[in-house]
Amino acid sequence: MHAFAHLDPEHVLAQARALDRGAVRGPLHGLPLGVKDVIDTFDAPTEYGSPIYRGHRPAADAGCVARARALGAVILGKTVTTEFATFPPGPTVNPRDPAHTPGGSSSGSAAAIADCMLPLAYGTQTSGSVIRPAAFCGVVGYKPSFGTLPRNGVKLLADSLDTVGILACSAEDAALLISALTARASLPIGQSVPAPRLAVCRTPQWPAAQPETVALFEELPGRLARAGAYVGKLELPAPFARLEAAQGTVWEYEMARNLADEYYRHRERIREPLRAQLAAGWAITAERYDAAKALARDCRRQLADVFADYDALIVPSAPGEAPRGLEATGNPVFNRIWTLLHVPAVTVPWTSGPHGLPLGVQVIGRVGDDARALACAHWLQASGQPAV
Repeated sequence: MHAFAHLDPEHVLAQARALDRGAVRGPLHGLPLGVKDVIDTFDAPTEYGSPIYRGHRPAADAGCVARARALGAVILGKTVTTEFATFPPGPTVNPRDPAHTPGGSSSGSAAAIADCMLPLAYGTQTSGSVIRPAAFCGVVGYKPSFGTLPRNGVKLLADSLDTVGILACSAEDAALLISALTARASLPIGQSVPAPRLAVCRTPQWPAAQPETVALFEELPGRLARAGAYVGKLELPAPFARLEAAQGTVWEYEMARNLADEYYRHRERIREPLRAQLAAGWAITAERYDAAKALARDCRRQLADVFADYDALIVPSAPGEAPRGLEATGNPVFNRIWTLLHVPAVTVPWTSGPHGLPLGVQVIGRVGDDARALACAHWLQASGQPAV
């Protein structure tokens, strides 16, 4: 699957043996954890998917890695990322069909979970880099509310968007990890979750939906209702239709500035289309950037009304199945606005498309209410998900 950028079996075993010799450190004691290769590790190379950083050895762990180690996690290895967590893909293939993309940029983490190499892995999301690969590979992807996990030691792309997320086999597993890392009870692990109030929302990006996603969302409300949920339909307020473009503006503007050194000193070593995107980012005016951020703030204020009658929104995770080919990672069109709005998002595998590849359903929660979003995702997996 080419899921790992760095894997040292002897070092992994040494970590495990050290844990065996001591007292139980915490709820992650002995659990293998993959770490996306844009997240620093002191004991393994961190190359950010770029030849510019080949052999780079950070002096310290990223905050999220250090916390996991302190709680007993075994860092299994560094998982493949696209270049600087953007679009030029790495070597990872989709475990469900190696001729198809695993998605990006957390491609290695998603593939490793899907191929049963490990139970938990870190990813990051700036546009759709946790949700999309999770959906394409048929695993759970969880993008927490913005700022839930620390970003120190993570290669920064966009200050306003970058979020450390989790790839897992289940919403329960994702909740276990986030609960341990943040010392919050994010989900009643092992307990039943009440049937939620859900709003099925096609979003303004609906024209991008492939036939398999259209069919899924035609049958979805009835299936959820039969499983016991209260199900409504929701259209987002008109200004939300401009959020996708706004996210692109914020992303490219901030990315150009955060990768300024790489762009000015190593431009010839940056692959397309990233090099062109960095040039486009430098061309964005401050006025256009400020307007995009102002729109995001205004739409965040409207979220209280959007969620007034519901526990969560149910939206597409991706346009459809993972596209064939490894030259690109798929379209984050159904993820961009939720990243910009800073809300928690969880994708769970739901069914399969015409080529037998996974289709996910994305759960969107209120900002800061990750516990409820994870509970709804857990309910979907436990109660509403069809047998496939």
